Amino acid sequence: MEAYTGFAGVYDIFMEDTPYEAWADFLSDLIEKYGISKPIREKEDTLVKEGSRQKKDGLEALEEMVSERALETERNLVLDLGCGTGTLTELLYAKGYDMIGVDSSEEMLLKAMEKKEKSGSEILYLCQDMRDLDLYSTVGTVVSVCDSVNYLLEDDEVESVFLLVNNYLYKGGLFIFDFNTVYKYEKVIGDTTIAENRDACSFIWENYYHGQERINEYDLTIFAREGEGGLFRRFTETHLQRGYTLDEMLGFVERAGMEVVLMLDADTREKPGEMSERIYIAARECVK
Repeated sequence: MEAYTGFAGVYDIFMEDTPYEAWADFLSDLIEKYGISKPIREKEDTLVKEGSRQKKDGLEALEEMVSERALETERNLVLDLGCGTGTLTELLYAKGYDMIGVDSSEEMLLKAMEKKEKSGSEILYLCQDMRDLDLYSTVGTVVSVCDSVNYLLEDDEVESVFLLVNNYLYKGGLFIFDFNTVYKYEKVIGDTTIAENRDACSFIWENYYHGQERINEYDLTIFAREGEGGLFRRFTETHLQRGYTLDEMLGFVERAGMEVVLMLDADTREKPGEMSERIYIAARECVK
C-alpha cells in the first residue's frame, strides 16, 4: 500500500503527543526574526496606509493600492510543504498567517479539509508532490517539518525541490525545514521495532536500515477499529526515508541560491553536533 493512504485515517491518533503548538510558536518566532511574512489578519498599520491613500485620488491611487496589496499578499503567504493532515497549518493560520498547505497524499488532505471545515479557516490545500511544486504566485515563507525532506531519496531530488522552493520564494523570503540525520537512522532507530496500542487502533513499526544507500525502510502494520462492531481491519504500508548529513544539506541550500541564516539541533536548540538526530535549517532567498 502506498505511504499515507490507510495510515492517514489513524495518523492523528498516533501523533497526539506531538508538540505541534510548540512547533508553531518556534516557527512563528523564526519568521518574525528572520523572515518577511507577517500575520496579515492582525495588521496594525492598515489605518495608517488607508489614511495616506486618501491624500491621493483617481486612477493613480487605485493602481497603487492594488499593486501594493498584491505584493503584500505574496510576502505574507506561508506555504506548509508536506502539510499532512493540516494540524500545524491550522495552528499557523490561527496565529494570523495566510496559509497554503501542499501534500502528495489525497487521504491526508481529506483529513486536513475536515479540520478546515470545522475551524472555518481559509487555508488553500493543494494535492501535489513537492518534486512538482506548482504555485500561482510567490510566497514569503516556506516551512517543511516532521522530516518531509527525508522522503526525497536522491541528491538530485533534494536539489530540484530546493530550487523550486527558491523559485517560489518572494525576494528575501525564508525557507525553514528539518531533516533526520544519518546518525539517527544508523544509530538510533535503524533495525528497531516500535509498537503502540490505542483503544481504536494499534500499530507495529519495523525499521530496516540499508547502510550503503543510507535509506531507512519502515514497514507499518496497522490495526484500526471499524464501525461499532468492534472488528479491526489490518493494513500495511512501507515508507522509505533517506538520511542526510548537515554538510550535504548546506550544499543543497547553497546550490539552490539561498543563504543559511540559522541551523539548530531540533532537540537541544543548540548548534548541531555529530549526534544530532534532527536538525532545523532556516535559509533566505538571496538571488532575486
